Amino acid sequence: MTDVLTKSRLALNGGPKAVQSDPGALFTWPIVTSEDEAAVLDVLRRGAMSNLDVSREFEAEYAAWQGSRYALAHSNGTSALQAAMFACGVGVGDEIICPSITYWASALPAFGLGATIVFADILPDTLGIDPADIEHRITDRTKAIVVVHYLGYPVDMDPVLEIARRHGVKVIEDVSHAHGARYKGRQVGIIGDAGAASMMTGKSLPSGEGGMLTTNDRELYERAIAFGHYERYGATPVAIEIETEDLLPNRGLPLGGVKNRMHQMSAAVGRVQLKAYPERMAEIDRAMNAFWDLLADVPGLQAHRPPAGSDTTMGGWYAPHGLYRPEALGGLSVTRFAAAVAAEGVPCIAGVNGPLHLHPLLNTADVYGHGRPTRLANTTRDVRQPAGSLPVSEAINGRTFRIPWFKHYHPELIEEHALAFRKVAENAGELLADDPGDPPHLNGWRIYTAPQ
Repeated sequence: MTDVLTKSRLALNGGPKAVQSDPGALFTWPIVTSEDEAAVLDVLRRGAMSNLDVSREFEAEYAAWQGSRYALAHSNGTSALQAAMFACGVGVGDEIICPSITYWASALPAFGLGATIVFADILPDTLGIDPADIEHRITDRTKAIVVVHYLGYPVDMDPVLEIARRHGVKVIEDVSHAHGARYKGRQVGIIGDAGAASMMTGKSLPSGEGGMLTTNDRELYERAIAFGHYERYGATPVAIEIETEDLLPNRGLPLGGVKNRMHQMSAAVGRVQLKAYPERMAEIDRAMNAFWDLLADVPGLQAHRPPAGSDTTMGGWYAPHGLYRPEALGGLSVTRFAAAVAAEGVPCIAGVNGPLHLHPLLNTADVYGHGRPTRLANTTRDVRQPAGSLPVSEAINGRTFRIPWFKHYHPELIEEHALAFRKVAENAGELLADDPGDPPHLNGWRIYTAPQ
């Protein structure tokens, strides 16, 4: 049956779909049980939504799982990232280095601290920051390198850390896509100076809405508390957490003027989800690797996953993608390829996040009324990076596509979904004649170009 379907006409052109079965709960996420519900109801009935007891328990359990000395629960991943930046000393006139291909929260919180962003290019196969593109971007204003374990694939941390240590720069890991992933056997999130993770509903380790900051550095932990956890930075005995001398005089008010604590209903969900996560993560990993194993010989498609036996893993495989090689398929655009796969019964879209360095917000927007672009508001040089400056980032949307995110290992269903990709790739010739090509910018936003 598989051979028949593979050789049949593409569904986009009137042939039978590759996916014929009801997926059932194959993609249902998060998995919510009566234990999750009971944990939330307990918080509600006690009127403890804004208290700290459940959040502190979650922090302790998360730190133990993560292998870090400290964990600090936040309202979301964005606030955890900004707190990590502040904790690492990022302030007015400073710079961070960040990959251009990432979700905006990896970079934009720097603006709220009066700092700016210098983007680095990515590696075409891992989609993570290119260590070779970091060092020449470091200046005396660089305070932190933000590495993003993008789409679950851990960044090559050893060269990044070597560069950072040589220049006295902190390393912040954005783990929002890679809960539980490992780099050479070490769990991401505690390899750099600080880690920050989003735990929103759709993430592989969800808490409903929330974030977590992790670190082994006591001072960074305390600075993150002081920035946005006023009830733990107060003048009352609860503030015994604060020992750093220069933080003591300002106790009682949050240094960042923000409230970053996690809502305890989210903390309650997070505790239950964390308990189940290792087993769920293992099943996701088994299912995703089975999918890619089925496509190992298909031309034009390359797995976005670490090499087997590398002791580097993808964790929960959040938002999994594949790498597309149009030259192996007669130049077929990824847009046309994705549309054909979708017609086979598998939701598939082309591309990843758009390159941040080309968005108008990073080039022309005056967010805070400085009278000049916010990215330049506190700098003495023009750090903007117009089209052509980060070639891999600018081309990557034409060379990537989204794949199904399997939550369970059901071999027959996984095989049907893999068949859709094989069928389109092996019959790509049907699509070439009327291929309109990729649109100029798959991400859809207006592109900044330098003035002539």
